[in-house]
Amino acid sequence: MKKALLVLEDGSYFYGESFASDGETFGELVFNTGMTGYQEILTDPSYKGQIVVMSYPEIGIYGINYEDVESDTIKVAGFIVYSSVKEPSNYRATKSLADYLKENEVVAVEGIDTRMLIKRIREKGVIKGAISTQDLNVESLLAKLKKQQELDSLDLVKEVSTDKVIESQSDSDWRVVLIDCGCKRGIIRELEKLKASVIVVPYTIDFEELRSFKVHGVIISNGPGNPVILERTISLVKDILRYKMPVAGICLGHQLISLAVGARTYKMKFGHRGINHPVKDLEREKILITTHNHGFAVDPESIGIKGITNKEQDPRFIFENIDKFKNLAGTSPEGYRLKITHISLNDGTVEGIRLLDFPAFSVQYHPEASPGPHDAKEFFKDFMNFVFTR
Repeated sequence: MKKALLVLEDGSYFYGESFASDGETFGELVFNTGMTGYQEILTDPSYKGQIVVMSYPEIGIYGINYEDVESDTIKVAGFIVYSSVKEPSNYRATKSLADYLKENEVVAVEGIDTRMLIKRIREKGVIKGAISTQDLNVESLLAKLKKQQELDSLDLVKEVSTDKVIESQSDSDWRVVLIDCGCKRGIIRELEKLKASVIVVPYTIDFEELRSFKVHGVIISNGPGNPVILERTISLVKDILRYKMPVAGICLGHQLISLAVGARTYKMKFGHRGINHPVKDLEREKILITTHNHGFAVDPESIGIKGITNKEQDPRFIFENIDKFKNLAGTSPEGYRLKITHISLNDGTVEGIRLLDFPAFSVQYHPEASPGPHDAKEFFKDFMNFVFTR
């Protein structure tokens, strides 16, 4: 196996072994805590521009099959595991993880202490990194890394969104527009299970064109990058709200709805990425185990809500003050009344909101997720009921 070098922007470096394509790649280092789901992670458009570190030590056990991918190709900038499994052990597998990565020309490295690497990200926060099988000189690769543009200043959505309108073949009377900011196939799959006719549109679509589809509701998808960059999409959401079209958001979509009503978003220290995150549904009085993939979150104080923290990173605070989070409502700077519907039980992050005077709600987690827990799939039924009770 060929030697590979991982360099971080703080100057630290690690040598490992390449198990995929030769080459060089740059991106933000983030980690995912899921034990399974690596092919969904690799093909999730929300990971555009990021090098993903897997916390589970052995990755590739069940190989790759094309039924479970979330987009047309791999979207991550790079991949780091402790140990890759060369021969898959699953009857559904069509190829190995290594072959899949090579086929998509992805640079991936193994043999690095991923536990130590993840601990460093948790302590220092998200950090830029570079992986190379060609340049094994630390100073040289670090100099290249420092010239890379900050991801937070880039419109990554334009690299993963559709550039045309795609209508499903369903003849259902229930029509939904899905604004594609980097949507996962799982969103379309869950809507079609409920017999919806889904129209996927670019994130830059004009409001009047969107209106022309005469749909019952709008969903804004997940996607990569800094939400404040997407000024045109935020403006589109404002138009949707003014027209009082029923709208719901998932992950990046949640952040865009929040920004449209005047809230602020902030970059988290190391984000939430995994399939085992507990979220409190404040309206149903129940706890959901959910899948997450986000590095930005909504600041509750920016929507006029006091008494909730997202800075202490202390789950004890959440459990000791859980009753205070019920019926938390506020008014945004734009004059929208809204309430928090979901919070993270790990750190108090806002995980869902609902507008009180407009037909809009959103969640930060991924209700369409697969594999992983299915606790949150009620989101889609809620959306359908929401649309037809307006």
